[in-house]
Amino acid sequence: MLIRDRIAALVTEATQAAQREGELPPYDSPVVEVARPKEAEHGDYTTPVAMQSARLARMAPLAIAQALARWVPPADFVAVVEVAPPGFLNFRLSGRWLADQVAAIEEAGGHYGDVDVGRGRNCQVEFISANPTGPLHIGSARNGVLGDTLANLLAAAGYAVQREYYVNDAGTQMRTFAETLYRRYMQALGSSAGDRPLEAHHYQGAYMVDLAHEIVAECGNRFRDMPEEQAIPEIGEIGLQKILAGIRKSVAALRIHFDRWFSEKSLYEDGLFEQVMAALREVGMTEHRDGAVWLRTSQLGSDRDEVLIRSDGRPGYYASDVAYHFDKFVLRGFDRVIDVWAVDHQNQARRMPHLMKALGLDPALLTIVLYDFVRLYRNGEEVKLSKRSGDIITVDEVVDEVGADAVRFLLLTRSNNSVMDFDLNLAVQQNDENPVYYVQYAHARMASILRTADERGFPRERWSDGDLAFIGHPAELAVLRKMAELPEVIEKAGLQLATHHLAFYAQELATSFHAFYRDCRVISSDPADAGLSCARLRLVAATKAVFARVLGLMGVSAPESM
Repeated sequence: MLIRDRIAALVTEATQAAQREGELPPYDSPVVEVARPKEAEHGDYTTPVAMQSARLARMAPLAIAQALARWVPPADFVAVVEVAPPGFLNFRLSGRWLADQVAAIEEAGGHYGDVDVGRGRNCQVEFISANPTGPLHIGSARNGVLGDTLANLLAAAGYAVQREYYVNDAGTQMRTFAETLYRRYMQALGSSAGDRPLEAHHYQGAYMVDLAHEIVAECGNRFRDMPEEQAIPEIGEIGLQKILAGIRKSVAALRIHFDRWFSEKSLYEDGLFEQVMAALREVGMTEHRDGAVWLRTSQLGSDRDEVLIRSDGRPGYYASDVAYHFDKFVLRGFDRVIDVWAVDHQNQARRMPHLMKALGLDPALLTIVLYDFVRLYRNGEEVKLSKRSGDIITVDEVVDEVGADAVRFLLLTRSNNSVMDFDLNLAVQQNDENPVYYVQYAHARMASILRTADERGFPRERWSDGDLAFIGHPAELAVLRKMAELPEVIEKAGLQLATHHLAFYAQELATSFHAFYRDCRVISSDPADAGLSCARLRLVAATKAVFARVLGLMGVSAPESM
């Protein structure tokens, strides 16, 4: 149970006690909302419940708060309960309880901060899912880092999480990809059939030329004399597998793994789409009109119906979405699904609840997380073209230049609703201006302290059970207060699906630790201070574990030295 919630329970008990003793009149108390005050001088937690109760009790808020303060039952984690005008009830945490959190962190191991919001429910996070028609670009990196970190957060919040990449390997874009590759292949062979220039809808990137040359090197002129309508799908399949191999390599470089790669083609080849169509027809959700088959979403609150099958027999834009989400919820039985999409899919996102209703599913079970675009900067100027090819800037290029840690951390320093300005120069700076360096250096400093302790006669077996009663310096307690926030941060970020809270927290914890390092000597040469040194070494080790935990949730490494 979070300390915030335990304090709320204490206030509820105080209300009941004050009413029993006649200090407060009978009334139904509002829900006790407990939060962290903006100013540290107001304590660790505060509640405005007295002000919210004033009309119900027909008393002044300050008088209600004073009555509540008198009846708050004692608790080992509360040092002081204070009343502040115009009626706030403020709580300060006990220094001894804070010191004992070192032992709690040690006991929790790598799961410190976990909460049980999900209660073991099955949750799928589907992310990246970029069309396999080219290498991943930097926008896909933001999608990947956001989705992967969300999955980490939700697992820490008590969900059983599955990560999935939806491979868009069917439809018009794959036919266009195959046609483009075929023409580039014929050009690479010097065939007269390659004289046809690419059209506007074809993929113009230089990577298609490179891909064609790879196929020539591996397959020779095998497709040159083949009928075009046979050659195009065959060469397209080879290209698809090569692009997918590149995507797998790119996501691995970002430390992302997927539990499943789901093929869009399988929706049609395995008969699932027909199964879904039959189910929709049975409940009267389809209509034949203008030679096409429509999903009657206008009956479910939408401003229009959606095309499921076009008049030429091809699946409509939303056809795969309907079948895919039927597969997720009905066949695989996920309790919750989160799709991570770019902001330019916001219109599609607004229509997804209607598709869920058409399937007889609760729209609340599906969450679409939209993220805004990424702009790259170097030397103060926006970078729009690749140095290597003159085309899109790929994930691989950015990771090669600044490293996966910088990519992941910096992409998490902004809300997904904000445009991300990614400064390539900042990402490689080794100073406190670079938040990646600032946070990782704090962890490396802790590791260095522990190594130094071993060298100076304080091996782990000497301090691992150090007396935590020695801890009480304000800088020590500041670090402990910040570490005690982690469960609330994980809960908040998990509930809001807001990964930037982790990046903010990591920087705040680093600031607290650097201040502790400045103000408190950890290892003393004075034998009289041996007990204090042992306690502080336990504190350093616990802080190091919490840092590793937060960085792990972000998919960022926790270096032992820098």
